[in-house]
Amino acid sequence: GPRDQLERAPLDLVALARELAAGRAPVAESRGLSLVLDLPPESLPVNGDRRALEQALGNLLDNALQYTPAGGRVSLRIGEAADRILCEVADTGIGIAPEHQERIFERFYRVDKARSREQGGTGLGLAIVKHVALAHGGGITLKSTPGRGSVFTLSLPRSA
Repeated sequence: GPRDQLERAPLDLVALARELAAGRAPVAESRGLSLVLDLPPESLPVNGDRRALEQALGNLLDNALQYTPAGGRVSLRIGEAADRILCEVADTGIGIAPEHQERIFERFYRVDKARSREQGGTGLGLAIVKHVALAHGGGITLKSTPGRGSVFTLSLPRSA
């Protein structure tokens, strides 16, 4: 459908990240979490769909804030590797068990039933993140240690 047609426009991922984090600062504060930004001083341009990227990064931040206990930390880091821009969302939360890590990006996959009920049955929104990443010629990876936290890395091709 028309919603699969991504708009392509140059946008600054650093500015977008700053905006998304600012919007979530009150949530972080109310949950007793520190939201830490580690952004480069220069802008990092990607050719992308602003709303789709907002949704993807927003989902990663929302999950991190939701599954990190009070006193914890959620970090949003943006950097570069070769011709890619990497957006990393790290948390000190409950982590994800190895048997779930492979499948967590599948549509409707749930880590456990209790979690999904809390979320109104939408799963973790990670299928959307993956869809957006792939649609932009990028990817998403997860590194997680149960009880220690998770790091999601969204990579996107850098635009000239």
